[in-house]
Amino acid sequence: MEPQEILESANVTEDKRSGRIDTVVAVTIALVATFMGLCKVKDDNIVQAMQQAQADRIDNWGWYQAHKTRLEVAEGVVAEFQVMPASPARDAGLAKWQGTVEKQKAEQDETKKKAEDAEKAYNDWNVHDDQFDLADGAIAVAIALLAVTALTKKWWLFFLALAPTTFGVIMGLAGFLGWSIHPDALAKFLGT
Repeated sequence: MEPQEILESANVTEDKRSGRIDTVVAVTIALVATFMGLCKVKDDNIVQAMQQAQADRIDNWGWYQAHKTRLEVAEGVVAEFQVMPASPARDAGLAKWQGTVEKQKAEQDETKKKAEDAEKAYNDWNVHDDQFDLADGAIAVAIALLAVTALTKKWWLFFLALAPTTFGVIMGLAGFLGWSIHPDALAKFLGT
């Protein structure tokens, strides 16, 4: 075999190897980027639900405070009626204000329950928001590693990129499927 033929043969083998890693990297990037896009859409919807739950929580705690103030005023009026001399007008006024006290207690309890439910909903949504945020970050790191892999043609970089890819996919699936996987320490480290 001529030296030129040997070089051409080596180049063909190198081109095949290079083409194979390029194909694997390109397909992997396409798949994880598509998954990342789906996660982003779901995460945005979760953020909207969190915003609504937060607004409901704030509104209900405001109404709770209003009911509490009304209750205290009504209890004060009842106390005033109780020290008045007995009369039909006093008894009618006392009955009316005692009814107001009972109504405000019931509304206050109901509003407190709504506020606590909204707070729980916010916290439940936040777990999934964190899962999608972690998926987004991990997949972004994976795509960066895959881009370097495409430039360097190093298989070990491809396999290194599979670690954040796997973590990102697991976190994304956890968000979609409602799994309770939540790396609290990592979320707190990356959070505020």
